Amino acid sequence: MSTHIAAAPGEIADKILLPGDPLRAKWIAETFLTDVTHYNSVRNMFGFTGTYQGERISVQGTGMGAPSIGIYAYELFHDYGVQQAIRVGTSGGIAPTKLRDVVIAMTASTDSQINRRATNGLDFAPPANFELLERAVAKARSLGIDFHVGGVASGDLFYDETDSLEQWTKLGILALEMETNQLYTLAARFKRKALSIVTVSDMMDGSGHTSSEERETGFRNMVEIALNAFS
Repeated sequence: MSTHIAAAPGEIADKILLPGDPLRAKWIAETFLTDVTHYNSVRNMFGFTGTYQGERISVQGTGMGAPSIGIYAYELFHDYGVQQAIRVGTSGGIAPTKLRDVVIAMTASTDSQINRRATNGLDFAPPANFELLERAVAKARSLGIDFHVGGVASGDLFYDETDSLEQWTKLGILALEMETNQLYTLAARFKRKALSIVTVSDMMDGSGHTSSEERETGFRNMVEIALNAFS
């Protein structure tokens, strides 16, 4: 048992989905998994393990922001031996993405200092695992889902009043979110496989938004892609 996850040894699968919203974790478990066990409710950050198409899969809420996902990813990798982790989250889209499009994150830039703190000042650029990314792309194509592959940016500020959006747009970033960079960095540190698949829940230019209910229990496409991307 770790500090923030109350699972006993063996209760967490070596393949795991990581939604930020714990209620989305609950919805994923109830919608896609069978023979489900509920292994964590510490701080109401729900975690479940079940079976998907004969494969043992877990799903764990991580909260919002790099420090929060950093806690859960660290404990999952370090304490529970998780080998493959796929974030399934929401994001703010930048053209050419559209509302509800899926973005598969090949790279994750950041304005956070968290990686520099962890690497004694180095500008480490953490990538996705290519095997997981390749499988996710193949599944998205087979399902006919609108998707994009490229860079996302993980920011520290949800309400960012600086000119960072303009700068990210100039650099071709597809979506803004808050967690992928830290997940990829920890996966690199622990030599594990990680991928982030996010759905555009809001357009950064203000042209489109989804409801809180849809963000909690919608976005089936990214979950189906993720479940079929595990190697």
